[in-house]
Amino acid sequence: MAEQLVMNINVDELARANSIINNIRTYYNSKIVGQSQLGVSLLVSMIANGHILLESVPGLAKTTAAKVMTEAVGGSFSRVQCTPDLLPSDIIGTQTFNMTNNTFETKIGPVYANFLLLDEINRSSAKTQSAMLEAMQERSVSIGGQTYKLPPVFIVIATQNPIEQEGTYELSEAQQDRFLLKEVITYPNVNEEVEILNRIEGDVFTAAKAVVTIEDIEFLQDLCKKVYISPAIKKYIVDIVQATRDPARYISPNLANYIAMGSSTRAAIAFMEVSKAVALIQGRAYVTPDDVKAMRHEVMRHRIMLNFAAIADGIKEETIVDAIVGAIVTP
Repeated sequence: MAEQLVMNINVDELARANSIINNIRTYYNSKIVGQSQLGVSLLVSMIANGHILLESVPGLAKTTAAKVMTEAVGGSFSRVQCTPDLLPSDIIGTQTFNMTNNTFETKIGPVYANFLLLDEINRSSAKTQSAMLEAMQERSVSIGGQTYKLPPVFIVIATQNPIEQEGTYELSEAQQDRFLLKEVITYPNVNEEVEILNRIEGDVFTAAKAVVTIEDIEFLQDLCKKVYISPAIKKYIVDIVQATRDPARYISPNLANYIAMGSSTRAAIAFMEVSKAVALIQGRAYVTPDDVKAMRHEVMRHRIMLNFAAIADGIKEETIVDAIVGAIVTP
């Protein structure tokens, strides 16, 4: 395998990738206290050119972390504050009539950016949420019968509050499946919260400076595609995804009965892309089983549908994912 890896990615490319990744992580850590897993998830989504959904109660730096990560790369950035009266045209754009020349002109919305932050996406209606499906999957938008391609680096960073809160609309399964990762953010500990206050007092969030370029991100994305993944690990990924569809064969009946619907093929694709990005972050040109396991919760937690019994019994998606991954033989 080692000979194949040298042919795919050379030492200089790995060194450049390592430098870019370290610059981004250093900048993130200088701005954000704790939330290290969130930083990894944002970086993985950037390298894999995939979208990410961030969930937590308000005030835990979801928006700040997204903005800091996009500041680091200096790409174009748009933010949309989602509300119940937000229209699809407010995001993707619309046609307007120019009375001076009696023609319709297309006005592209904030969707046309390298990084699109949809703040509190589940406060927008289902109609508005669905407007993003084409953009997220096809990386293009249709306005007035015309198709407009989005930038090569196009990443949607959506934040949402827990569904139980008032004034929120649950994202459909199809919408959630378009997100490469879903990160759930928890409260900081005492020391971290004190440090947050110190940094706010020191005004560390005002100075914004790009430490890499959008071309560097394109380089990482191209390099990520060349990361070697063996047939055995591909089979390992497929076995994990297949097990969510027939869980009774792999895990205890008690846990299996909580699953209403297993994962789609997008889960297998996501596992492969994410594991390659994780390998690159670790400085390797090949994927190991640990790279697959590293982001199992982020890849799978929004792709397994649990039934009402699971909700009643307090069973979390992460518990099911751990049981399934633990039941599959590691190559």
